[in-house]
Amino acid sequence: MGDVSEFQTGMRLFLKAYPWRRIDPVPWTPLRQPLADSKLALVSSAGFAMPDQEPFDGSRRGGDPSFREIPSDADPSRLVDSHRSQTFDHSGMQSDANLAFPLERARELVASGRIGSLARHHLSFMGGITAPGRLVKRTGPGAVSRLVAEGVDVALLVPV
Repeated sequence: MGDVSEFQTGMRLFLKAYPWRRIDPVPWTPLRQPLADSKLALVSSAGFAMPDQEPFDGSRRGGDPSFREIPSDADPSRLVDSHRSQTFDHSGMQSDANLAFPLERARELVASGRIGSLARHHLSFMGGITAPGRLVKRTGPGAVSRLVAEGVDVALLVPV
C-alpha cells in the first residue's frame, strides 16, 4: 500500500480535504450456510467492462455510479479497464484482471468444492467515486436486488 506522500500535490490536498464518510455500525450479515453450499458473486470496484459494454464515464463529475454485469463465463483477459483514477498503477490488473476481478480463482474454488456455485453475473463498479450519494441511494439498491433475485448468498467485495 502506498503513502499519501507519493501523490502529486493536488491529489494530496484533495485527499486531505475530502469529507470521508464513516459508516457506523458497519452493516454485516452472518453467513447462513457453509460456503460449500453457497452461491457467490464478485463485486469489484475495478471499473472493468466487457468489450461490448459501454465503458465507465471517467468525465462524470463525482464519478460514474453505474455498474456493469460481467457474465460468469467471461474470459477475464478480455475485460476492459475503464477506471478513471490515476492514483494507482493500473498495469497489474491490466496484465491479469484476476488481481482485481478474481473470476478464475472463484471458478477454481467452485471446482474444488470450497464454494457451492457462482452467480450467472458478477458486478463491476468504478471506484474513485468522490460523490457517492447517487451510488448509495440509487445504484446500490438496484445492484443488491439483482444479486438477491439471482439467489446469491455471498458477495466477495474486491476494492480497488
